[in-house]
Amino acid sequence: MANAGRLVVCGTPIGNLEDLTFRVAGALKGAQMVLAEDTRRARQLLSHLGVRVKVLSFNEHNAASRLAQVMDLLEAGLVVALVSDAGMPCISDPGAVLVERCHVLGIPVTVLPGPSAVTTALAWSGLTVREFTFAGFPPRKSGERRRFFRKLWEEGRVAVVFEAVHRVDKTLEDLGTELGPLPVIIAREMTKVHEEVLRGTPAELVLQLRGKERQRGEFTIILDLRRKKEHRL
Repeated sequence: MANAGRLVVCGTPIGNLEDLTFRVAGALKGAQMVLAEDTRRARQLLSHLGVRVKVLSFNEHNAASRLAQVMDLLEAGLVVALVSDAGMPCISDPGAVLVERCHVLGIPVTVLPGPSAVTTALAWSGLTVREFTFAGFPPRKSGERRRFFRKLWEEGRVAVVFEAVHRVDKTLEDLGTELGPLPVIIAREMTKVHEEVLRGTPAELVLQLRGKERQRGEFTIILDLRRKKEHRL
């Protein structure tokens, strides 16, 4: 496509704005449009850089209806930057649909790597990891969530999942009910002032979290499912 623009997928900080790379900063300054999962967070980042550019929401609620509009902009020759709430877009994120569409239509895509909550938490965990499963967010319903954890157990790897602050207690309770007192690691507020990593069984972690005030954001949960003989089947 001769006059097509370009999609630039930008990895952004997971907490600390100083983790933004020079390449991503340059791409955001040069973009003619920024697509954001959360426009409020994107504007905070752009303000930090002193960048004024139009920001358009592109998230799980409107990606299907907004896709044609974005493709029109790219086909008209605009350079469009894609950012997620935090970390790398397109991983457990609706941006993948846009990237795939660009590939189909021959529109150039550039990916600028950045921080990842998954790999940051794994590095922080202290586990020796050569392979792992990233499973995104567990289902919201208890029965489906328990089946979700059973499936991960059967794979027998280190598994990484995300969970929202208002569901983490119930998720840990279902995890403990289904798989027993297996070792779990939780990373929260990574790269921020109050970052911390918590260790324990699901029941122990529920008690630890209930004793903390003003919990925010998402939790990255690491399950070490390799030691099957130590836990019940």
